[in-house]
Amino acid sequence: VENPPPELEQAFVTIRENAVAALTELRRVLGVVRAADYEAPDAPQPTLADLGVLLANVREAGLSVEKTVTGAVRELPQGVELSAYRIVQEALSNTLRHAPGATARVEIGYVLGGLGLRIVNGPAQTTTLVKSTHGAGHGITGMRERVTMLDGEMTTGETDDGGYEVTVFLPVPLRAAEESG
Repeated sequence: VENPPPELEQAFVTIRENAVAALTELRRVLGVVRAADYEAPDAPQPTLADLGVLLANVREAGLSVEKTVTGAVRELPQGVELSAYRIVQEALSNTLRHAPGATARVEIGYVLGGLGLRIVNGPAQTTTLVKSTHGAGHGITGMRERVTMLDGEMTTGETDDGGYEVTVFLPVPLRAAEESG
């Protein structure tokens, strides 16, 4: 793209940062799978408590996003925290890529027996030269794999107004929630 507008340049910067973080995590996971003597990096992995920084980044890239939290906020097992964070991250990255100018909403529900996530965006407000590929990329596949790994449930699809929605439930047995907190 010749002479892209500043909003597009910032969106690309945010997408790149998110992609680098995801690839770093993937390399770490593959290292664990491939090598018995692999040592995990000392850097802490992101949790739902770190969503504020992620939301600030996507806002800088031009995405208007709001967050709603319901239920009694509690620390969850690390795998659930990391997966929930990455699912929100990927859903918002998809919004930046496929729905320029849309608004987004992140809903987090701490419920008995688990964690609910709903990330929904409105329709694109500007036309894009690239055809939307909802469901054709690896982002949704990666989200689905995370959810499946945790025995959760996930639905995705277009909304009535032309937007897109990702809904996830990650089960957290009461005992596991008590042990992590």
